[in-house]
Parts: sequence; C-alpha cells; structure tokens
Amino acid sequence: MTTPLPVVLAGARGHGRWHVQNIRRLQERGLVRLAGICELTPLTEEEFGGELPAQSADFGALLDSTGARVAVICTPIPTHTDLALTAARRGVHLLLEKPPAPSYAEFRRMADGVAEAGVACQIGFQSLGSHAVPAIRELIADGAIGEVTGVGGAGAWARDEAYYRRAPWAGRRRMNGVDVIDGALTNPLAHAVATALALSGATRAEDVTAIETELWRANAIEADDTSCVRVTTTGGRPVTVAATLCAERPDEPYVLVHGSRGRITLWYKQDRVLLQRADHGPQESEHGRTDLLENLVEHLTTGADLLVPPDTTGAFMRVVEAIRQAPDPAPLPDSAWHLLAGEHRRVVPGVDGLVAAAADTLALYSELGAPWALGNALRNDRKEVSTR
Repeated sequence: MTTPLPVVLAGARGHGRWHVQNIRRLQERGLVRLAGICELTPLTEEEFGGELPAQSADFGALLDSTGARVAVICTPIPTHTDLALTAARRGVHLLLEKPPAPSYAEFRRMADGVAEAGVACQIGFQSLGSHAVPAIRELIADGAIGEVTGVGGAGAWARDEAYYRRAPWAGRRRMNGVDVIDGALTNPLAHAVATALALSGATRAEDVTAIETELWRANAIEADDTSCVRVTTTGGRPVTVAATLCAERPDEPYVLVHGSRGRITLWYKQDRVLLQRADHGPQESEHGRTDLLENLVEHLTTGADLLVPPDTTGAFMRVVEAIRQAPDPAPLPDSAWHLLAGEHRRVVPGVDGLVAAAADTLALYSELGAPWALGNALRNDRKEVSTR
C-alpha cells in the first residue's frame, strides 16, 4: 500500500474551500494527507469543520515543517508565481489554480522556474480533465463534422455587486502597482477560453499569431465584466469567446466547434456533448472527468501523463497578456444596463443573445451590431503576437 502524499494548501477560504473538500475526498482514499494550511489569518476548527492540520502564514516554513510533497495554491492571482517558485525550490510539486499568472512575463518566470527545479506542475483548468475533450478530439480526427472552421465559446453568467467586494483584488486590473487582471475572460470564465483553445488544437504560446479584444464593464470596477476575444491561430482556425457577468438569464457556459459538415457543442461544466451533423440525428453524450489533483498524484506515483502542464496553457496566457495590454475596459453607457434590485446585480439587456451569437458566428460584439459597441468599434484592440 502506498503512503499518502503530504499536501499543503495555500488559500483555504473562498474557492479554497472546494480544494479542502477535494483533498478530504482523496485523503479518504488513502492517496493524500492534508499536512498543512497556509492562510494569513488562521482558520478556526469551526470554520474548517474539524481538527485542523498545521497552520502558518509562512508558506515556505510550512512546506519545510510538514515535509510536503505537493502544494495546492489557491491564492490571489498576483501571488501565484512567487508561491509556486517557493514550492519548486524545495522540490514540492504543484497544483496551481487558474489563471496561472496575471501576465505572460510572470507566467514564463513561473513555468521556467518550475522546469528548472524539475518539479511537476498542474494548472487548475478542471475542464481540461473532462473526458469529453479527448472524445471531441477523436470525433474531429474521424471527420465527424468535416473540416474544422473555427471554435466559439459562450459564457453568460451573473455576479452580484457583492462579488466585487469579496476581496481587495476582485474586479481589479492592477493593485498597488502590480497586475491582477481579474476580468470575465481571465478568471470566472477562463475555462471557456482555455477549453476553446484546447479544442481548436492551439494550446501553446507559439500556436497564437494575433488576438483581438473588446472589453467593457457595466459594474463600477476596473476590469471587464462583458467582453469578447478573437484569437488567430497558426492552424488558421479563429477562436472567438464571448463572456458576460451581467446576463439576463444566466446559463451554462459552452464551447462550440464549427465544422464544414456539422458542429459539436460542449457544456464543459456538465461534461455534456452534442454532435450535430448533416444527414444524421443529433447525438448527445455525457462523459466522466479526471480530477486534476488526483492526476497529479498518479503522475508522481505511477508516471501517468499530466493533463494540464504549464506549456499547454501558453496560448491562454497569450490571451491574458493581450487583455492586460489592451486599453482599460470602457464603461457601458447608463442606458445599456440596469440594476436588478432584488438580486443586487447589474444586467445588460440583450447581452445573452450577443454572447451566443459571437460563439455561433465567431464575430465580435462590435461586428454583431451591439449598440453600445458600435460607437467604440475602434477600441477593438488587435495584437500581433510574437512567438520569439
């Protein structure tokens, strides 16, 4: 019987609570042992829901004292690189939450440092652990929808105004002179971008040649809450992803693979696939999912391939960089949104349809005739991406 791998979790509040539950699940199976929690303010037993492991605000010291083999990092975006390198220098393997970094330079510093240290690093795009992804790739390779002509992504979600008050960095582009880039496409709906790129076959930084962005905000924040991006890839397949956190009727996000003889839709949070093609009835299937921490443990114990190593998120980080370098998101005119008082959230009428149309046509908001985008079509920021 293998000895459970000692794990330290950095960031156990907020989304970190999900990691606590997941580590407990794997602990019950004898795969890992939660050896420590790093939080600036210690958790109470009541908050944790049981007897606490070792705690410290000093991440490096906690790794040393617990003998951790694996660190799960679920902390504010600007802290990811330094914490990852703190672990890597100690030979501790990593599960690093998405987005891996707030800029391409920070991403490269992290990825290069991890590679130099010789430790394994998994980036926390859970959707890329879905068995639907290889199933769709197989359908594409078999010619089920003919030649792939492009990939769209759509995310129509809702976040109330309290969402942007949950942490000092929430909804910020930068804070205290440091990049944060907490926008709709780079954080809450980052999976739509990463999954669309993965299904297009463009995952590495060198697979991207140009990126166009349109960034808007209805909320009183710095970052975008209603935005779209179009990526030009070396394979010639455009990837357009549209997102909003101001939906009228929030719905499941999805990725849409367009082909010359059909299309494939993946609702990536549900691992649900719909194949539609000429001369065939629609075919729907549901798929399992491999947990990324479990995959990391299998990699360390049996040599299984990592599902999401850093270099396979390079294309996503090119998108983050284009958004970082773009002009600050433009505020939508007051006439373009209203406050849904009962839910304390801002809604952009018609945006649900625009998000779906962008995924369906691979067009940007301004090209779709969004009234609030037309007057600022010149803000469409196109970045040629150097691969050197």
